[in-house]
Amino acid sequence: MAYERVRRSVFALVGIAFLASGAAALVYQVVWQRLLAFHTGVGITSVALIVAAFMAGLGLGSHTGGVWSARLRPRTALVLFAALELLIGLFAVASVPLYYDRVDGWAGALYQTTAGSALAHFLALLPPTFLMGMSLPFLVRAVVRDAKAAPRTIGLLYGINVLGAAVGALVTPWFLIRFFGMDGAVRWGVGANVLAGLTALLAGAWAHASATTSPPHVDAPPPDSGDGPAPFAFERGSLRLWMGLYALSGFIALCLEMVWFRIVDVAVKSMAFTFGNVLCVFLLGLGAGSLLGGRLAPRWTRPLSTFVALQCALLVWSALAVALLDRLPPDAPVYAWFVDYWKSDVFFHLGADWNPGMLVRLYVLLPLFLYGPPTFLMGLSFTALQRAVQDDPRTSGRKVGLLQAANIAGCVGGSVVGGLVLLERLGTPGTLRALLVVGGVVFLGVRILKEGLRPAALGWAAALALALAALPGGDSLWTRLHGAVAGERPSFIGEDATAVSAITPGIPGHWRVTVGGLPHSWIPYEGIHTLLGAVPALVHPRPEEVAVVGLGSGETAWAAGCRRETGSIDVFEIAGAQPGLLRNLARSPAFRPPGGRRRGGSSLEAFLRDGRVHIDIADGRHALLRSERRFDLIQVDALYRTSAGSGSLYSVEFFRLCARRLKPGGIVCSQIPSRRAGLTFAAALPHAIDFGTLMVGGNEPLPIDVKTWVARARSPEVTAYLGDAVVEGIVDRLEDARPARSNPETRLGLNFDLFPRDEFSTPAGVR
Repeated sequence: MAYERVRRSVFALVGIAFLASGAAALVYQVVWQRLLAFHTGVGITSVALIVAAFMAGLGLGSHTGGVWSARLRPRTALVLFAALELLIGLFAVASVPLYYDRVDGWAGALYQTTAGSALAHFLALLPPTFLMGMSLPFLVRAVVRDAKAAPRTIGLLYGINVLGAAVGALVTPWFLIRFFGMDGAVRWGVGANVLAGLTALLAGAWAHASATTSPPHVDAPPPDSGDGPAPFAFERGSLRLWMGLYALSGFIALCLEMVWFRIVDVAVKSMAFTFGNVLCVFLLGLGAGSLLGGRLAPRWTRPLSTFVALQCALLVWSALAVALLDRLPPDAPVYAWFVDYWKSDVFFHLGADWNPGMLVRLYVLLPLFLYGPPTFLMGLSFTALQRAVQDDPRTSGRKVGLLQAANIAGCVGGSVVGGLVLLERLGTPGTLRALLVVGGVVFLGVRILKEGLRPAALGWAAALALALAALPGGDSLWTRLHGAVAGERPSFIGEDATAVSAITPGIPGHWRVTVGGLPHSWIPYEGIHTLLGAVPALVHPRPEEVAVVGLGSGETAWAAGCRRETGSIDVFEIAGAQPGLLRNLARSPAFRPPGGRRRGGSSLEAFLRDGRVHIDIADGRHALLRSERRFDLIQVDALYRTSAGSGSLYSVEFFRLCARRLKPGGIVCSQIPSRRAGLTFAAALPHAIDFGTLMVGGNEPLPIDVKTWVARARSPEVTAYLGDAVVEGIVDRLEDARPARSNPETRLGLNFDLFPRDEFSTPAGVR
């Protein structure tokens, strides 16, 4: 009894350590991914390479840790686990300046190519991720003493670690970055590593001090009670088979994660919290499944059949959930709220009027419905795998390490192939179809080869075929998730690896332009975007070369070309389908209202025909960073302040980057969605003018010459280009010009790359 109490106490301490370890790892992943994206952009290629590099380091560490663990005594393995946690924390202390400031210094040449960027990310992330990957094999070796109990013990450990990771994924955007910035979030992660390391050392010390109450040798397994199922005896080569199956499982899981993120990102309208929330729900399901699987594993007498059934079930649910999103009646209970949300310009934010009901629907109910059950089944699959392979405590860590390495290798492939090939060429429903076919053929094929053709296999084949047939087309799915109604005016949908773009009908004669579900502008051109383009073009004496960050409907770039002196307009747009959608709309008969006259069509068509315009599919910030080209005017047609990634376009560092890309006398213009954003702009650009919802600034004194500006606006060529009514609205804005406040209030704080306050919280003084 004394031995059993000590064993349970030690395991509880180990559980606390592994919970903290998982939380720290996800804090780091969220922060480090964002830091490294500053060097390669926020496009899908950059994100896929960073995720692949992170996973590759974990896989190498898992394999190495598995091999080494077989040579260790349990107490030694526990001490080494503690050392790993402390070393990870030590590295993390220096990680923010390393990844943000210094990595570009030694890897700048590598970042010029895609292959070089992949290598640079891998080398940068290898030290900490290699150590993280070693932790599970070492901990398994430390606590698994009985082959019969191994699946349950490993399932509990893995589930605890994954639940800790879910906590880390959730609190990083909602709490840590919001209140402490990137550096502060990492410090919390370091604290979790220290807690994990010290708790593991305490567990080891307690076990050692209590050795007199344990069986004759603390490193020996307790006497075999004879209870429980016998471990499986391995056939030669069976471990390789399980490694192959688990690698495919990892490939499918990572591809599904990208599919789910794409759907949720559009459905909630691309907010800063989406990535962390998707990860959190994914990991919660995985952890819960692993915990329950640890208890169920002893009952699984045919692990291969169980594993295949779980994999098929998660594929079927994933497909049918997407099919239901597309095919449910728009007025169905609960679902009707989502349809109304998708068709509106409303989106969730942490403002004074934030809605808890909206939060629950978007960030809890929708993700749980879409991928709660599949991720739970993934967790069960992990324990079914352990039930099949664990037959010796001395090799338990080695097998866990090898299998995890195989799974992570599959995840690396899923990140690269899924993100750069499948989504690009097949779209979201097409990617799901490919996963159903590949998964069904391989998993069921292996089961039939090993166990023969059984009715259950035929049943799963039929279920997969049904799910495959139920999947909608891409246009149908995305039209529904934008709230458009079939049978009315058509919607124009474009999806590639970069984003989902859409142009959907609004009020009669108007079209809503969205990227990632979030409304960006309207057609015809008649809003704030005309002011954003025209005001700085009229303020500058001679804007010959213009750069515009963000395409949207093309309204800002169109308005920026109102001066005949302008010879080139370079537009940087991250959503690859956007230009094609604008051309499709302009060519469509639906763009002609009754009577044949195109309302606002002349402006859109003129923009698309303008030979001065060049559209570059690229992250605008990264394009400016990697080029030495100078411009007379840089117009930032930025995102909403709460959009994912908007902090990198409202920061002091970005505005200073724009200032470095100006010609003598050049100016920068940006929308100013908050008082903090205005103070940030003024702090970065020494000479700035405030026009209300937008500001203009430069490196040299910029006189407020309203008379000259108004004369330019009312000139015949500008009036003919923009229209009389539009010009008078611009004149009113020009007459509101006043010097910008350049004395930032310290209590309010500014937006920095490492502390994007407006993106993750309610900015004080929102206009």
